[in-house]
Amino acid sequence: MPPVLYLVDASVFIFRAYYSVPVDIADPQGNPVNAVHGFARFLGDLLERLSPRHIAVAFDESLEQSYRNEIYPAYKANREPAPAELKRQFGLCRELVRALGIAEFSSSRYEADDIIGTLTTRARAAGMPVIIASRDKDLTQLVGAEDTYWDAVADVRYRYGDIEERFGVTPERMADFLALMGDAVDNVPGVPGVGRKTAATLLKHFDTLPGVFENLAAIPKLKFRGAAFVAESLREHREEAFLSRQLTGIACDMPLEAEIVDLRRRTPDLAAVESFYDSVGFGRMLREQARRVADRCRV
Repeated sequence: MPPVLYLVDASVFIFRAYYSVPVDIADPQGNPVNAVHGFARFLGDLLERLSPRHIAVAFDESLEQSYRNEIYPAYKANREPAPAELKRQFGLCRELVRALGIAEFSSSRYEADDIIGTLTTRARAAGMPVIIASRDKDLTQLVGAEDTYWDAVADVRYRYGDIEERFGVTPERMADFLALMGDAVDNVPGVPGVGRKTAATLLKHFDTLPGVFENLAAIPKLKFRGAAFVAESLREHREEAFLSRQLTGIACDMPLEAEIVDLRRRTPDLAAVESFYDSVGFGRMLREQARRVADRCRV
């Protein structure tokens, strides 16, 4: 089997653990470590089941700010700041990743999506397919012919040809698709009146966001409800649509000091893992799993 690069979108799994794992899982000082525990289980299971030779974990250093705020200050401004307790656990998760022998990255200016996009581009240049572990549909725009988008929560894998059926458009059109619809979660404006089905229909007929705006006169003739209204809304909100496209596109060329050779998994530092698990009060199961993972690395 040719080598494959696993790229993990850490925030998805840390947030999920923070809100789903009981908060009474605490360290010896009484600080909650529920998100760390859930993330440790996810990552340990991934390493044990799949034994990836190349893997990297991307973290969001800031959960509210990135270069996109320079383009549009309101980007993500509708979100409540992440709880201090969650930010503390993010730091602990990064410490665990390093102890397990995995490359991890973050940036004060770029988001985890951009880190994954940049590493995907470098892997592709090296002829290495990627498997993106996430549940964020934005990352489907990175999927190429040899790649896989892995919804690791549902444990469902989507290859390039599956993306359109599952999400509505091909990977190449995903950023345009998201720009037309907008995103209330990230405060991306989009175009009023354009939802998922309408955006998919427009891109099916006109291929790209510029193609849609080059054919406004043809849109009222399309056979979907409210076509004339959509054409007028597009005309009125052209600026917002192209602004949104700057926000939904993933930066695949960010400055990042990492080559493919740096992403090869190392044998876990068991002393560091044991010390970490002592500090957060984790028990036997995760420790034994780390030992099994280390043993397989040595084979």
